[in-house]
Amino acid sequence: MNTPSDNNSSKAFSLLKEDEKKILLKIARETIQSHVSGKRPPSFDISSPVLKEKRGAFVTIHKRGMLRGCIGYIEAFKPLYETITEMAIAAATQDPRFPPLSQEEIKDIDIEISVLTPLAKINNPEEIEVGKHGIVVSKGFYSGLLLPQVATEYGWDRITFLEHTCQKAGLSQNAWKGDVEIYIFSADVFGEKKRG
Repeated sequence: MNTPSDNNSSKAFSLLKEDEKKILLKIARETIQSHVSGKRPPSFDISSPVLKEKRGAFVTIHKRGMLRGCIGYIEAFKPLYETITEMAIAAATQDPRFPPLSQEEIKDIDIEISVLTPLAKINNPEEIEVGKHGIVVSKGFYSGLLLPQVATEYGWDRITFLEHTCQKAGLSQNAWKGDVEIYIFSADVFGEKKRG
């Protein structure tokens, strides 16, 4: 994983307004519906400058309250609305943990979006605030990421959160105590009303 420079970490990003969040959720749902139905992705006329900012983001799909797919970009490669379009399709069809989403499942899913701040490297794990920060643990070719809401959903403390992030990276659960790089980030998390 290529980690951004510290210069990028200090860049200020605009907060999303409620109408911008609704647009992103609409983009994600309509893109998933079109793709799963074998149709071309819809085009969207985006006027908001914030949605055109290059931002990292994840799209998470739940089916009746259970995880059904989650994929995203950590770094800011593309305008936010394009990232959501691409990651919506990826979460629906390319998460290796799940089979591709079927048309029959569309009615049972809800979508959650996490728009990320740039990564900030930390030297002391005590800087991690559970519920506020997501974590990236990196060592050589190994890296793992968990979004901020994961720790909250499972009731994890800081140590448990670090252990699970290390395991996701393919490292031992105590690797965070050794020679690894730890990055934190925050996320603006919003979603559709949960079904089921």
